[in-house]
Amino acid sequence: MKIKLVHPDAICPKYAHNSDAGMDLYSVEDVCVIPGRWAMVATGIKIELPEDMEAQIRPKSGLANQGLTVLNTPGTVDSGYRGEVKVLLVNFGTIPFKIEKGMKIAQMVINKVEHPTIEIVMELTESDRGEGGFGSTGLK
Repeated sequence: MKIKLVHPDAICPKYAHNSDAGMDLYSVEDVCVIPGRWAMVATGIKIELPEDMEAQIRPKSGLANQGLTVLNTPGTVDSGYRGEVKVLLVNFGTIPFKIEKGMKIAQMVINKVEHPTIEIVMELTESDRGEGGFGSTGLK
């Protein structure tokens, strides 16, 4: 994976711990996210992924605990995208949330992408679940 820093205040994404699945993404700007509103926050980085990989942009639990999360979670960065990685944050809390330059705003998880062969059929194989969807397994 290649990373290009495109802003003077950009911080290269990094893992906080060796066992972490996601690397932290950092803001290069000060932004105030008003309750019930969202903001597109710049990271100051561009990435180049191998063709069989994707980057998922996910919330940070410490921010989500305060009502701030990634609106389109997980956001997907495809391997062919070469623009700046930005994070769409939404404030579900009750007070304005100030994002400061250099603050961790999200995490980026790199995954392998599979492209299965698609076969159009008249019937699908039966399963033990069948068509049970939302709420079909109960809450207890």
